Amino acid sequence: YGGMGLDFSYNIAVAEELGNIRCGGIPMAIGVQAGMATPALTRFGSHELKKQFLVPTIAGDFVACLGISEAGAGSDVANIKTTAVRKDDEYVINGGKMWITSGTQADWMCLLANTSEGPPHRSKSLICLPMNLPGIHVARKIDKLGMRSSDTAQIFFEDVRVPCKNLIGEEGKGFTYQMLQFQEERLWGVAAALTPLETIIQETIDYTRQREVFGQPVLHNQTVHFRLAELATELELLRSLLHRAVALYVEGNDVTKFASMAKLKAGRLTREVTDSCLQFWGGMGFTSEVLVSRFYRDFRLISIGGGTDETMLSIICKYMEILPRK
Repeated sequence: YGGMGLDFSYNIAVAEELGNIRCGGIPMAIGVQAGMATPALTRFGSHELKKQFLVPTIAGDFVACLGISEAGAGSDVANIKTTAVRKDDEYVINGGKMWITSGTQADWMCLLANTSEGPPHRSKSLICLPMNLPGIHVARKIDKLGMRSSDTAQIFFEDVRVPCKNLIGEEGKGFTYQMLQFQEERLWGVAAALTPLETIIQETIDYTRQREVFGQPVLHNQTVHFRLAELATELELLRSLLHRAVALYVEGNDVTKFASMAKLKAGRLTREVTDSCLQFWGGMGFTSEVLVSRFYRDFRLISIGGGTDETMLSIICKYMEILPRK
């Protein structure tokens, strides 16, 4: 379908390299294409669907977006309200989606919607939804704290009709497909953070080495160079966890626990690194002229998007069998 036929570890190599772009929004938009909106279609979609949607997406002719979150259901995927009711050979879609990356420019959406009244984990399906259909309203582009070079939309659906053949895989399996898709999304997100964190630490070293306070370089203060050493160590631990998870995933294992651990650690470490390093830049760190302040805003999203830190902790607890049962 236009891809190179390589395993998932190459996606991670690409994500790490994209970290050399000096903002978070562009790598994230590419990540939506490669690791968030397309894995389920690639794995479970029909040949016809792949020809219609996957081929132009891989070629870069189509922009894809992922329609999961809603105003009342972000990390709580089971609670989404959007419906796709089957009528003859079409689904009629009503509802809305929130926080949709690339939503104002997308050619199609990988949409999660309720296709039955059953239990929440078995009532949902993934559907390839062209974004030029009647009844699709892109309500607004959301103004955000960071990731400003990436558009984020609120979208409403009013009696949108889409052919039933646009269903990805089996009806009612959408929640399961999306959980698998989340593994790749979360691993991509971790990989995309590694190089920026390396860059921030190195640029902070360079700046504090030449910036003098009280007659000596800022870097010569033990509190500064020890802290930078700690952050570099934490970053290498995160890299090792990511690479272990990816190796297991490529071998066909369920890495939900490790992907969740890596995502949790990445969210916290990006906050720690950018906050600590910004402090060492002093007043300059509080301006928009330096990269550390941009990454401080951009990477705050990692603890929220694709499942919050708290959701990651719940998943980890579930796999450890220490989560209280309802």
